[in-house]
Amino acid sequence: MKSFRNRRHVPYSAADMFGLVCDVEAYPEFVPLCEGMRVRRRSGEGDDVEVIVAEMQVGFKAICERFTSRVACNKRKLEILVEYIDGPFKRLENRWSFHDEPAGPDGGPRSLVDFYISYEFKSRSLGLLMGAMFDSAFHKYADAFVKRAGAVYGRR
Repeated sequence: MKSFRNRRHVPYSAADMFGLVCDVEAYPEFVPLCEGMRVRRRSGEGDDVEVIVAEMQVGFKAICERFTSRVACNKRKLEILVEYIDGPFKRLENRWSFHDEPAGPDGGPRSLVDFYISYEFKSRSLGLLMGAMFDSAFHKYADAFVKRAGAVYGRR
């Protein structure tokens, strides 16, 4: 099973970064390999947790796959847990957490974004075909969200 972790200090608040990751409908605009996103259901689990069941279409050249996940966005804890439901994986889990840090030298907000993902394809041949592509995309995820933050909240 493959896994990847990225911890990144960014010049945006934890709440702002949390909001970007929870805005799954916008992923096709900036997330590597994401060609489409369809939200199947939104619901609440108490006051602080929004649950989104979404289907993501990922692709590269002639390869296209869809998978469905349950995304639990905990606003109070500034944590997101993504659990796999259906698609080409045997297992897929990813977690995000966001923590405010002391203001930067310019007095602006700063936070630590922690991204973790582990996954295994159902098919060994699909894993060989798509594995390197997924590895490369996951290494670019943090950059994609920081770039998106600049577009949404302004450069800092």
